Amino acid sequence: MAKDLKPHIGIYGRTNSGKSTLINQLTGQSIAIVSAQAGTTTDPVKKSIEIFGIGPVVLIDTAGIDDHSELGMKRVEKTYQTLKEIDCAILVVADNHYGEPEIQLMEQFQEYALPFVVVNNLFEGAVRSDAINLNLLKDDPQPVVDALKKAIPESAYKRASMLGGLVKPNDVIVLVTPIDDEAPEGRLILPQVMAIRDALDNDCICVVLKETNLQQYFDTMPWPNLVVTDSQVFAMVNKIVPETVPLTSFSILLARLRGDFENYLKGTPHLAQLKDGDKILMLESCTHEISCGDIGRVKLPALIRKFTGKNIQFDYVAGLAPINNIHDYAMAIQCGGCVATRKQLLNRTNLAVKAGIPISNYGMAIAYMTGIFDRAVAVIARSGA
Repeated sequence: MAKDLKPHIGIYGRTNSGKSTLINQLTGQSIAIVSAQAGTTTDPVKKSIEIFGIGPVVLIDTAGIDDHSELGMKRVEKTYQTLKEIDCAILVVADNHYGEPEIQLMEQFQEYALPFVVVNNLFEGAVRSDAINLNLLKDDPQPVVDALKKAIPESAYKRASMLGGLVKPNDVIVLVTPIDDEAPEGRLILPQVMAIRDALDNDCICVVLKETNLQQYFDTMPWPNLVVTDSQVFAMVNKIVPETVPLTSFSILLARLRGDFENYLKGTPHLAQLKDGDKILMLESCTHEISCGDIGRVKLPALIRKFTGKNIQFDYVAGLAPINNIHDYAMAIQCGGCVATRKQLLNRTNLAVKAGIPISNYGMAIAYMTGIFDRAVAVIARSGA
């Protein structure tokens, strides 16, 4: 299995502090415009690079935090929004401008539990004892790279196993992968590809089939050690797979790998306590075309209304868009998050957790409403993970 999604590193500071110069030095390319004119960087600019010892990362160049014009304030707002998606920050300080804006930024770093590195530009005195002098970097950004390697937590870039602790070498893993109108043309969805690769990395025998072939498999082949299914066919698969064979879903494996699994466990049963008029916040990690078979916007809401018998309302937030009025919701349900980093997922769901709002994820919610929640999470509970 390939490494998890790339760690994101944000570069912050005032206008003309040297942020764009630094990102160009780190990438060895003219990625960001360098100009004496303030406000050259408007929207955040992203660039993927390789850092030896860490691997691929995404650098984000942001607008200056001291632009107080009407348009500038919107740029600053976008700059602060990037804090929700990064794993580490670089604060660039220039010309002895070390005051309230920098202090507010560092307070935000602490609020989001973000490690950060301070880079000094032009100012000869020490802003912080651990600050790196940008002028001394010249064509060698290695001091910043070394500082980042120390600052970025291994959990942000070290490969995590989707099936680790659940399987052992030579286990037979059956992956049930429906091909419906939501399946991408000519390929599998990312969680299915991740599971296939991870099964191979764990030296397992991987069998991939459609739900319509599952009964045939159990009738003619030795029973597998684990079955992983798409959550949408949970009920059908549950009837076919014998109770002695562990069963879970791709979405639940992703919840364990990247999400707040313990709070999902606690929050999912709240589905049985929903009342008429309650609102549920549906959190999607990607933006995609909506179809009649859309799991998050069509199938899951219909299942929730049928299960509860209540008039439940739904709001949707996709990608990393801001979440407003979190206290308006009785519950939040997060998708599997296959295109998001763990940090990005936790920053989103933590907003609900801090507000005392129950959270779940797509697969765990479906398992609960189809009556197989305990079975679907048991394989993870047995692993101690």
